[in-house]
Order: sequence, then C-alpha cells, then structure tokens
Amino acid sequence: MMLAHLRRMARYNRWANARLYAACAALPAAEYHAPRRAFFGSIHGTLNHLVVADRLWLARIVGEPPPPYRLDEQLYADLPSLTAAREAEDARLIDVLDAADEADVTRNVVYRMVSRPQTEMRTPWHLCWLHAFNHQTHHRGQVHDQLTQTDVAPPPLDLIYYLREIGEG
Repeated sequence: MMLAHLRRMARYNRWANARLYAACAALPAAEYHAPRRAFFGSIHGTLNHLVVADRLWLARIVGEPPPPYRLDEQLYADLPSLTAAREAEDARLIDVLDAADEADVTRNVVYRMVSRPQTEMRTPWHLCWLHAFNHQTHHRGQVHDQLTQTDVAPPPLDLIYYLREIGEG
C-alpha cells in the first residue's frame, strides 16, 4: 500500500512540476529571474533549489555519495536547461520507485545532513520519500505565490486535480 502511494506521489510530482514549469515558461525572462521576497530570492532560485534537494534526497535513498551542492546553489542559469533537468529528475524518481519492492519500505536510510555533516541520521525509507514530496509541494507553493505577483496565472496544482485527471478522484 505504501509503495503504491509513493509511486502515485512521484507521478503527481511530475505532473505538478510540468504544470508549474509551463506557467513559468510564459513569463518574460526578466520577470522569471526577477528578485522577489522569497527564501531563494526568485522563481528561478526556488526551482533550482528543488532540483538540488531532490538530487540530495535521491542520493541518500539509493545509497550514492551526496552531490556537493549548497541548498541555494543555482545549477542551471536558464529555464530551458532547468526544465530539462527537472524532467530528468522526475523521471529518475519514478524509475527508482518503480524498481523498489516492499522490503525497501521497511529499511532505514543512513545519511548526513548538508547543514550538519558530522551527524549521522537514520530515517525510514518511506519517510524520506514522503519528505521529498512534501518539500516539493512546499516550494511549489512558494513559486505559485511568486507567479501571483506577475501577469501569468499560476496553475491549479492540488493533488485532487491530478487524481481526477487520472481517474482516481
């Protein structure tokens, strides 16, 4: 049951990201990069943070060495390259979950936090995934708010809309 839920959330995550990125693509570049009162300083900064965070969490989940990123690092300078990276990351999240089995749900993920690398952490695998999806939702909401400060209407991103679209809601 949990694995099926996580797989659904990965697909919802991809759907919501695609809708949000499409709205951002309708912005003039200056508006997309404009400084805003947001934790990561702009729409672009926030979207970059989400790619960074997903890569960090996925590395932890699959047992890879963590990428050497700061949480505010801007890996991509423009929306087209960031969009390609986001699409690839969303596909990778889905692939990892599709390859998982029920035994994965019960295991712990051992990792070190970016902010406290000296401290070893242990978190159940499924909670790492739930955190990653919740983190995405949190920051997509920030981008959604930033879009309200522009002439581009932010798209509906609620999970229920996705579920209705795929016939589950």
